[in-house]
Amino acid sequence: SGTLSPLDLYPKLLNFAPVVRASLPMSTFRPCILPLVVSKGDDQRKVSTRFESRDGTDVVRNYGGLLVQLCEVVPDGLAVFFTSYSYMERVVQQWDHDGTLQRILTRKLIFVETKDVLETTLALENYRRACDSGRGAVFFSIARGKVAEGIDFDRHYGRCVLNIGVPFQYTQSHVLRTRLEFLRSKHNIQEGTFLTFDALRQTAQCVGRVVRSKTDYGVVVLADDRFGRKDKRSKLPGWVRQFLSDAQLDLSTSNALGAVRGFLRRMAQPVDDRDLKQILVDERRLRELLADRARENACAPPPIPAPVNPAPPPPAAPAP
Repeated sequence: SGTLSPLDLYPKLLNFAPVVRASLPMSTFRPCILPLVVSKGDDQRKVSTRFESRDGTDVVRNYGGLLVQLCEVVPDGLAVFFTSYSYMERVVQQWDHDGTLQRILTRKLIFVETKDVLETTLALENYRRACDSGRGAVFFSIARGKVAEGIDFDRHYGRCVLNIGVPFQYTQSHVLRTRLEFLRSKHNIQEGTFLTFDALRQTAQCVGRVVRSKTDYGVVVLADDRFGRKDKRSKLPGWVRQFLSDAQLDLSTSNALGAVRGFLRRMAQPVDDRDLKQILVDERRLRELLADRARENACAPPPIPAPVNPAPPPPAAPAP
């Protein structure tokens, strides 16, 4: 799985001792993901979905400005993930009031995930139709919704994913409070550790929607200043962190857009089949790998046999 990160928490959650544990990087012939942490707008004001600031006019306006500029640069499809349905409704309402939605519609059509399965299915079909026609589209979704869990935005259906905020759970839920208390008392897992683990796992689910094959590519914009903190970004999967450098942290909207333009120009170049074949395993290469493994096993010392308990001596004959 691409979302089992960090691995250290699973033995605690499931109460087992792993025998073999490994985390592997993505095998790719080019840097096919461009992760960017946008922490401020062009007015240098922080963007975040923290409870105390998420509904601020400046925050919502900067999120809207970021999305509008992404729509101007990114071709075809663009997926936007909000932290909850209620927050998406409030933000979209404010964007409609200040003209942000109208500016987006000059570039792309807008489709929205709802709690109704049939409505969401129809919206996805029309979203793909808009991408196929060259009109381009934006899909508003929820980080913990049905789309984030199982719908692929591969190829031109998802050239960019925009995560608006860190998708923490609603901490006043009675069910969540009971679960947190259980984890603390039974497994010694602190509340903040689990909530951060869960939020970053949901973020990885959203990020993974855009890259679904060896030749696929996409931009990943993490729009919240908390993503730049080490305790947050270290929880992201290795296949994201391997492309995330320090130069891609704490960016403003204009800085991020410059990086996006350069990345899309590079990715638009034709794929060299020779480069692609270097990371693919054909039948001949598979035989070589198996032969190498067999030689390694032959050179390894034989395992020490487990001690066998000797058979008990026969009972002594009774004395006459």
